[in-house]
Amino acid sequence: MPTLTVPTNLLALTEPQMVKFVRAQGWPNYRAGQILRWLYRRRARAITELTDLSSRDRSALADIATIGRSLHCAVLPSEDGTRKLLLTLNDGLTIESVLIPDDERLTLCVSTQVGCMLDCGFCLTGMMGLKRNLKSHEIVDQVLSAQDQLPPDERITNLVFMGMGEPLANLDALSSAITCLTNKSWGLGWSPRRITVSTAGLASRLKEVATLGVNLAISLNATTEEERRELMPAASEIASLKSLLTACRRYPLAPTRRLTFEYVLLANVNDRPVDAQRLPTLLRGIKCKVNLIPFNEFPGSRFHRPTDHDVLRFQTTLRHAGIDAFVRKSRGRDVLGACGQLGNLPANRGSVTLTPIESRC
Repeated sequence: MPTLTVPTNLLALTEPQMVKFVRAQGWPNYRAGQILRWLYRRRARAITELTDLSSRDRSALADIATIGRSLHCAVLPSEDGTRKLLLTLNDGLTIESVLIPDDERLTLCVSTQVGCMLDCGFCLTGMMGLKRNLKSHEIVDQVLSAQDQLPPDERITNLVFMGMGEPLANLDALSSAITCLTNKSWGLGWSPRRITVSTAGLASRLKEVATLGVNLAISLNATTEEERRELMPAASEIASLKSLLTACRRYPLAPTRRLTFEYVLLANVNDRPVDAQRLPTLLRGIKCKVNLIPFNEFPGSRFHRPTDHDVLRFQTTLRHAGIDAFVRKSRGRDVLGACGQLGNLPANRGSVTLTPIESRC
């Protein structure tokens, strides 16, 4: 029986791999740049769209290659203008991204894993467990697919890797994706300053993030080792609070940059006055700001959202201690699109009814 050849996924090729691929077809090197620009800048989904190539070359290319975009993209619109994207991957698994409008900014929250390797108790994604890491092109495709949903005059201004999964647990794919996103010759030409990578505390890999030139955010969420072990068992086992903060102090910050610490406020758990008093001591000597995130509730969670009064009290304590502290707006809560709400609800944890609109994909 003849052996079936799996088509080459053009979107999965790096620039050197694309050059090697076009040479194998007997084509000149510049063809690599042409194809890459079609994939990233024009967001081509079919080889027939690559009109820089002759019809004969397109036909030949279609016999041996494909463009590995997601199979389907459904959109859940929130009352506040947030849009949650549900992308179906080629193996049938689903990931989620979120478009978040805020004045002149439009931020896309991007996932790096299907599920998550960590088990943070306040995060719905952690309840899924880890299905698998996303491949580099699946990370990039979230940006391409999100832009597909927008009118021609609307553009994403910021990218945050704060969706499903722990980004630093999939660092090779993340790094490759960021290379494609920031490439100015054929890629999307993003400035690294408009990209933020968040981690729940993989301290040993922080220095590798520095080489990417992006912003770094650390999900802290506790002011004692005991509290962090209770809220973030797996992350705490990987790196203690002490070792994480030591790595943050050693992080090579550019003169105009600072670290961001994210702190999810849980009612009567980590939002007490004593926590607010301990936090500035922990962060002493680190050039940083703190984003306070009032817990976004989801069915089955044992935690609750603190009152606005308690949130503002916590913020005031930090500011009086000289810490720049900001309360992050909760966006997309009605479609489970807010921080900590991404992921499939387990059947035994309750349910909500969400109705997607037609997708442009």
